[in-house]
Amino acid sequence: METIEQIEPNLYINRELSLLEFNVRVLAQAKNPSIPLLERLNYLCISCSNLDEFFEVRVASLLQIVELEVAFISLDGLSLVEQLEKISLKAHELVAEQYRVLNEILIPQLESENIFFIRRTDWTPKQRDWIEHYFNEELLPILTPVGLDSAHPFPRVLNKSLNFIISLAGKDAFGRNSRLAVLQAPRVLPRIVKLPNKDTNSSGDNFVFLSSIIHEFVNQLFNGMSVKGFYQFRVTRNSDLIVDNDAIDDLLNAVEVELAMRNYGDEVRLEIDANCADETIDFLLDRFGMNRERLFLAAGPVNLNRVQAIYGLVDRPDLKFPLFNPSFPSILKRNKDIFEAIKKQDILLHHPYESFAPVIDFIRQAAEDPNVLAIKQTLYRTGTDSAVVRALIKASRAGKEVTVVMELRARFDEKENISLTTKLQEAAVHVVFGVVGYKTHAKMCMVLRKEDKKMCNYVHLGTGNYHAKTAKLYTDYGLFSCNPELTEDVRKIFVQLTSLGKVNKLHKLLQSPFTLHKGLIAKIEREITNSKDGKEAKIIIKVNAVVEEHVIQALYRASQAGVQIKLIIRGICCLKPGVIGLSENIEVRSIIGRFLEHTRVYAFANAGNWEVYGASADLMSRNMFDRVETCFPIENKKSQQRILQDLNYYLEDNSQAWLLQADGSYLQVQPEADQKILSAQTKLLQDHN
Repeated sequence: METIEQIEPNLYINRELSLLEFNVRVLAQAKNPSIPLLERLNYLCISCSNLDEFFEVRVASLLQIVELEVAFISLDGLSLVEQLEKISLKAHELVAEQYRVLNEILIPQLESENIFFIRRTDWTPKQRDWIEHYFNEELLPILTPVGLDSAHPFPRVLNKSLNFIISLAGKDAFGRNSRLAVLQAPRVLPRIVKLPNKDTNSSGDNFVFLSSIIHEFVNQLFNGMSVKGFYQFRVTRNSDLIVDNDAIDDLLNAVEVELAMRNYGDEVRLEIDANCADETIDFLLDRFGMNRERLFLAAGPVNLNRVQAIYGLVDRPDLKFPLFNPSFPSILKRNKDIFEAIKKQDILLHHPYESFAPVIDFIRQAAEDPNVLAIKQTLYRTGTDSAVVRALIKASRAGKEVTVVMELRARFDEKENISLTTKLQEAAVHVVFGVVGYKTHAKMCMVLRKEDKKMCNYVHLGTGNYHAKTAKLYTDYGLFSCNPELTEDVRKIFVQLTSLGKVNKLHKLLQSPFTLHKGLIAKIEREITNSKDGKEAKIIIKVNAVVEEHVIQALYRASQAGVQIKLIIRGICCLKPGVIGLSENIEVRSIIGRFLEHTRVYAFANAGNWEVYGASADLMSRNMFDRVETCFPIENKKSQQRILQDLNYYLEDNSQAWLLQADGSYLQVQPEADQKILSAQTKLLQDHN
């Protein structure tokens, strides 16, 4: 067979279509009758919000390249036009299925549980009276319709905001005969309103959409005129911040300026009520400069992901996943002093099955410990009310030297990170913004402690963010260690990020953009050599995405050499498994379950002496070359075996696993007739409780 470097494009899967396939798998959860009903509604909304981001970032990027008239061919050989055509077809199929699932499956099943979305035509007199009062008191004072004429041009429409285009007949008080008006729903208004049973003589949980309320009483906004048509629409805009690295004098200011423009980026998608008149659709398409490939007709609310609010408004534990209490490692139960516990052995945490509290306690105890001199921390996503940030502020106010490497450009969290930066600086925390041109995506925290006249470092390294909320929803590993070589590596990387100069050779860590890519490829090549020598050769990788071309080529070479390769990939995978003569020794599976799979693990058999690494990095070019990432070894044998056992659960999952096919589609794994049903996530919950 030809060499891998000369491989044909048809042996790769398109990145964008692979990401859309991920959303197909998420949407499949909404159709799964074994999942609690409100959780199924939640999955529907997640698939919609994911699609929003796909258009805001991925489609927007492709359209920008088209405008720049730059020649661009994807890894699988598609031109820009071909990619956009295929994306449009797949996205339209996905949107049609989303509304079918809502209207034909979920709404009828919700009604059987006494949860109702009440149409305007079905309001009882009592309900209508309450809704009319709500409109007059809560909505009417804040609504501002804009009649379109020469003095009132089409308003600027915010990204993903709910809007209405209204066709009118008649003349206003000034004799004007405007045919169209636009009404923007203020962002402060809830998109779904729960009706009080007491005031409406209702039973069950009853909801009305904001759009239905405004539609019913919209005539009050146009006194003396007739409303002939009332249609929802929503515009998705390019939301990817572009900060010119060559022109940055002040990164904080540059991000703030770009952030202010996010709501008014170029239009990439138009969603509009499926009942809208063709001439009105054509008017909006012309106004936004879009063709019909980017038009999506909505058979329901255009802001479908707002239905997610129902989850918090309905008190029905029987329709949600059962609550669970995350466990604590036994060594931390026995040792209240976390530093004493870490001195005894490296400690592995597996979230959300194990609590995130020890990570916060690590910083809190450091803040209170008179022997602690300094704390250094990277922050990428933390949430608005961050316990980690509060602990860092407490440490600084206690007189510790606290340094935070804040990544301002964490997509869609930029505003929060700017706000957190201000809070930290007000508490005298040293905040730096990493290296211009390279996002700091590594997850590291280091504590410097003086013990018996000796300086000792303690570190926490993770595969996920320092975010207490997502630590309950995302699967991630975290490692506590005071290994001198490992902690020295972390110290060197912090110095590199906060000052200038090169890092001397690291002892244990692999780091992007310097050693991670070539280090992983070297380990793959070692498995190839071991296979050829008749030694045990196996690779297990669990990450969120596989895109980077040279790693894919190395994995193909390993498969050709007989190395058994198991890939557990949540989202994008551009590698084609099961191609005879190329990748028949590669299996790719995706797990979609209660928790978002976020762990990044690289495991190599190494002739029977397994090496296991946790990492902040996926197998994407940006992670390998454009970000600061860390990949850390799990050297404690018990911890290593735990991770290998966890991976084995995923490889044996026949309940929530999907197998990637060579054509880019996925088939859900089904248990054999005599096989017990195994869900990896359920098994891990059982193991930790």
